[in-house]
Amino acid sequence: MCGFVGFADRARFSPPDDIEGIADRCAETLRHRGPDDEGAWADPRAGVAFGFRRLSIIDLGPGGHQPMLSSDGRHVIVLNGEIYNYRLLKREL
Repeated sequence: MCGFVGFADRARFSPPDDIEGIADRCAETLRHRGPDDEGAWADPRAGVAFGFRRLSIIDLGPGGHQPMLSSDGRHVIVLNGEIYNYRLLKREL
């Protein structure tokens, strides 16, 4: 089972350059939930960050690395679980 963390530091308690590291450290506490991969993403100006620990079940390659960014970098997602109907969704999209 994967694990993810996220936070919004709207009050700016943390220096902007530190928020990705904070997300990394938070996700590290979930190492037992996902020993296969890890990742973090942050937008220091917005004070928002995500961290992720991955347990690979279906997609064993790097294609399942998270957080995932859209091709233009505008959207970011982290999700817990496998997308089992990915073939159908790929055809529709």
